[in-house]
Amino acid sequence: MLVFDGDCGFCTASARWIEARGAHTRAWQTLDLAELQLTVADVDEAAWWIDESGRKYRGHLAIGHALKAAGGLWGLIGAVLVRPPASWIAKPVYTLTARNRDKFPGDSCGLDR
Repeated sequence: MLVFDGDCGFCTASARWIEARGAHTRAWQTLDLAELQLTVADVDEAAWWIDESGRKYRGHLAIGHALKAAGGLWGLIGAVLVRPPASWIAKPVYTLTARNRDKFPGDSCGLDR
């Protein structure tokens, strides 16, 4: 399951896109974060992927695992993103995107940044 910020238009649009390709997504606002052993600070900073065994992956790794769950060509892209050297590039790109998500289309972002 991809856990994303449901108050952010860009995040919500991105989650809808990946869900349409087969990955399960949920806005963090609809979940019991304590049960998932996540905090509001955790989910405010990054998306999270939680696999069937409860393992958690943050940020670019979460996106990569969500793509893997989608399967097909997207799954192949996700498998590449979670491994070096692609992950070395994906991490700073994700971080930059997450920090500036309020500037992307879908300006319903509730962030105070």
